[in-house]
Amino acid sequence: MTPSWWLAPCKPIDTHALEQAQARQQQLTKPAGSLGQLETVAVQLAGLQGRIKPSLDQLWIAIFAGDHGVVAEGVSAFPQEVTGQMLHNFVNGGAAISVLARQLGASLEVVDLGTVTPSLTLPGVRHLNIGPGTANFVQGPAMTQAQGELALQAGRDSALRAIASGAQLFIGGEMGIGNTTAASALACALLDCPVMHMTGPGTGLNAAGVSHKIQVIEKALTLHAAQRGDALRILFNLGGFEIAALVGAYLACAQEGVAVLVDGFICSVAALVAVRLNADCRQWLLFGHRGAEPGHRHVLETLNAEPLLDLGLRLGEGSGAALAVPLLRLACDLHGQMATFAEAAVADRPV
Repeated sequence: MTPSWWLAPCKPIDTHALEQAQARQQQLTKPAGSLGQLETVAVQLAGLQGRIKPSLDQLWIAIFAGDHGVVAEGVSAFPQEVTGQMLHNFVNGGAAISVLARQLGASLEVVDLGTVTPSLTLPGVRHLNIGPGTANFVQGPAMTQAQGELALQAGRDSALRAIASGAQLFIGGEMGIGNTTAASALACALLDCPVMHMTGPGTGLNAAGVSHKIQVIEKALTLHAAQRGDALRILFNLGGFEIAALVGAYLACAQEGVAVLVDGFICSVAALVAVRLNADCRQWLLFGHRGAEPGHRHVLETLNAEPLLDLGLRLGEGSGAALAVPLLRLACDLHGQMATFAEAAVADRPV
């Protein structure tokens, strides 16, 4: 394992291809800017792919799963066994992301970083067994340095497999009961914002449950206050194995030159950590949707991100990002297949 590989430079965007794509947009048979965000994202993808006419035929979706010790504090409406049960559902094709991956023709990889279910062995799942879930971060660090680095590397390895398969777009998803608590704690530590602004119901807590969740996070932030200025340390102290894997995947994609489509709140917090660790990775990140968790909007604003969809989603699994893929594909088709004014013999200015 290369020490601190996550700090290595990210691949620069192809500015020549980006400028050529911008020029092409000005010549298509429509008023300039009339397709709004679809124009912007097509030009961005051109710069990322290094080609005037980008395409998104090859798609890789990786689901990272891990359990969370903080669930012992009563912060979730669901028991931890659900994490392992959902791994069955992913590989058996019954989960939302499984359906979406089939419809999109995407490769779907499921990576189990460490769950509380003993000796879990499922065909079609990569079981890494970093630990039986993280430790309870109200009592100490969620993971050791070694565990954290293994989780980062697991994300990197998935990204490298995606690249080897020819993927043009990487989507990371997550599964882990209790992970909105970890994501909220991470976001609060990184952004120094009130916990109540960053904490929501997750998988379905009532008002009393949310209030208790806030108290748990506040206690954890007090315990780990000394690490707030260190993004890597705060990730290992407050994050989850699956969140760290997402961070590693996003950074590896940026270093190797593959666009990332970020999913909801938890994935956006992972993106925030990645940007804090290596700021140049930001230009490789596109954002699929604005979710229902209250903290998501704030994280997106901090990242200066303009998501493609706003549908009130809160499922996770990479589902919101997957739903945005058809829009991205259509943006590429419009950009690449519309006629220019010259080709269509249409006047491009008033006469």
